[in-house]
Amino acid sequence: MATTAPVHPVDEVPPVRQLAAFGLQHVLAMYAGAVAVPLIVGGALKLSPADLAYLITADLLVCGVATLIQCVGFWRFGVRLPIMQGCTFAAVSPMVLIGTTGGGLPAIYGSVIVAGLAILLLAPVFGRLLRFFPPLVTGTVILIIGVSLLPVAGNWVAGGAGSEDFGAPENLALAAFVLAVVLGVQRFAPAFLSRIAVLIGIAVGLAVAVPFGFTDFGGVQDADWLGISTPFHFGAPVFEVSAIVSMLVVALVTMTETTGDFIAVGEMTGRRVEPRPLADGLRADGLSTVLGGVFNTFPYTAYAQNVGLVGMTRVRSRWVVAAAGGMLVLLGLLPKLGAVVAAIPEPVLGGAGLVMFGTVAASGVRTLAQVDFRGNHNLTVVAVSVAVGVLPVGVPAIYDRFPDWFQTVMHSGISAGCLTAILLNLLFNHLPAKGGSGRAGEPGGLPAGGGEQAVQKPGEEGV
Repeated sequence: MATTAPVHPVDEVPPVRQLAAFGLQHVLAMYAGAVAVPLIVGGALKLSPADLAYLITADLLVCGVATLIQCVGFWRFGVRLPIMQGCTFAAVSPMVLIGTTGGGLPAIYGSVIVAGLAILLLAPVFGRLLRFFPPLVTGTVILIIGVSLLPVAGNWVAGGAGSEDFGAPENLALAAFVLAVVLGVQRFAPAFLSRIAVLIGIAVGLAVAVPFGFTDFGGVQDADWLGISTPFHFGAPVFEVSAIVSMLVVALVTMTETTGDFIAVGEMTGRRVEPRPLADGLRADGLSTVLGGVFNTFPYTAYAQNVGLVGMTRVRSRWVVAAAGGMLVLLGLLPKLGAVVAAIPEPVLGGAGLVMFGTVAASGVRTLAQVDFRGNHNLTVVAVSVAVGVLPVGVPAIYDRFPDWFQTVMHSGISAGCLTAILLNLLFNHLPAKGGSGRAGEPGGLPAGGGEQAVQKPGEEGV
């Protein structure tokens, strides 16, 4: 009697009811970050409210398409893991600079299209670099991702950066209430409900926030029912050399960050990322970025916010995130739906974000538990990499006096920490020691029980 091969949890298709609930949870987790990039860039370029709304709907539409390409995949495009796609914050400063120095949106979109094509060409090269991401590096990068995201949750908890009531006790109380609901559902609710603890926490928090005046739905009435993004709405793209160079630096940064996110999700889902799927995922990033330049939006990357949600809920199906991508497409085509989601107050998102982003950091610690720290320099690699990664998070203005290309790389704690971890791993675990390359356990060689052998030992446990 023939037996069917077991389906990996990543490829399982949950029932429609669960797809909808889990997918909506992913949308709510990334929505605030997704609309932040067009809001910042559009505000810096002093766009009209109508143009700003157009940027947001275009962004949500391409976010959804990019997520579907990444999760479902076709041919050699898509990593086929539960990965949400959104606009990268690494591109914000260069885009604002390009747009405000005379180039405007056409120059931004020209550089974005070229950057997307460059990612498409470089994807196979990055795929071959996967051997330089052993658990020592991946665990460090995942830890830095989580720590770097915590200030985002902190700003949400306080009411949103720049808000008039930032840090008001009632904002913190609402966030604490949502956090308590999320933890309570996780601890005491049945299995299915515990997996949508974030969604339940946000829903309950919103129900409490409305009568207490934290938000209103006035913007829903003003929003259009239908909005369609057309190619080159703001004019034909302009290709300026200086703009292209700065965006190519952004492309390298986003590829590094995305690689870290892919590896993190691979660890959490029990499907380790190999060189070919990594190249396919980066190639999907490049295609999505080209689409972003054509359809009036910006460069795309894997969203670290949702990495934490995968680890927290232990829902590993890529079809859940594909459902979330479909919802984003609807939000991009139906601005009224987007206005409803936008009405969720930031303290509500902050209470849930503390759990999600903390989960990412904890997953990094768990990966590092596989690494042998005895008789080698692995502890130094982790210590210095985390320090460099957290530095721009704790002191945002530290690199303001440096050239733009340097700021683009180092202002992102994720890319700064990732590059540091890779270089230090090469220095301590790959290059020959002083006096020649002795054998492990001998003077001048890699210590027994540590070094490259221990660093590259794959973990066996998936979430």
